[in-house]
Amino acid sequence: MTKTSAPATPRPRLSAEDTAKLTHRITFLSVLLAAVLFLVKLGVWLVSGSVSLLASLADSGLDVAAALGTFFAVRYAQSPPDSDHRYGHGKAEAFASLMQAGLVFASAALVGREAVTHFIHPEPIAAEGAAIAVMAVSTLAVAALVYAQNQVLAMTQSVAVHGDRAHYIADIGCNIAALIGLGLALMFHEPRFDAAAGLVVALWLVWGAIHVLQEASKHLMDEELSDHERQEIVDLVSADAQVKGVHQLRTRAAGPYVHMQMHLDLDPTLTLDEAHRIMVGAENRVLARFPAADILIHPDPRGRAEAHGGPFVEDTQSLPASASAH
Repeated sequence: MTKTSAPATPRPRLSAEDTAKLTHRITFLSVLLAAVLFLVKLGVWLVSGSVSLLASLADSGLDVAAALGTFFAVRYAQSPPDSDHRYGHGKAEAFASLMQAGLVFASAALVGREAVTHFIHPEPIAAEGAAIAVMAVSTLAVAALVYAQNQVLAMTQSVAVHGDRAHYIADIGCNIAALIGLGLALMFHEPRFDAAAGLVVALWLVWGAIHVLQEASKHLMDEELSDHERQEIVDLVSADAQVKGVHQLRTRAAGPYVHMQMHLDLDPTLTLDEAHRIMVGAENRVLARFPAADILIHPDPRGRAEAHGGPFVEDTQSLPASASAH
């Protein structure tokens, strides 16, 4: 699968500790905002009975559950490896994203049913002005949170925060649709506009859930890092002239951590001590760019190594630093 190339000079990945500080802060903010918006929308919906506001209320309720799931998932994902999880707990973030997708699908089903029912059997809406005010404030608040999440994602690449952001971006679309529906219902005194907006919200939620599901599946299926990052790894390892080539490079991300393994072609006359020193130097260069990386390097005597690797054996041709990392 072709990956989207990163910028020529990407921001170095953060250490696990720095990533934890940022993700802990943004997920707490997400929970706080979701809870406040849910309570405010609940109060206004009880007065107005608006379907489009009910759609937004249902989504905000699931936002609270999703935000709490993300809040705990990022903390569990950053816990250190133990005897049962030697590769750490990073994939907990992807499971949190799966939970988010499921909750969004459930919200879409609820909202879609209510929208269809009220479109067939329209009912008058009360307190439209209060409902519109709540939706407008909600949209601005969510937009501010998404902006903050963008800043965190630029530094952490957290799949759980990415899923949370996708959910809130869908919220912005939902709120705009609800605002339009309420405005038209108020202007033309036709509650079906409100119901139609609720149906648009349901369809938007389904689209957002599919996107979150796709992102989570990439991590659960151990998708490779981008071509650009793989090339960076090859370039860093090959910076030592004693490294004659790199092959069988495999990478995957798991929450805040990056796991990578590779084979290095080395001069067959080197001593074990010399080969070890070269590999440690390569590890240190990669760790400077990927501080939360788990690195496994296997030395091969150049020109004398036989193909090996079990069922995952790859082409043993070395990857020069100037070529693609595939």
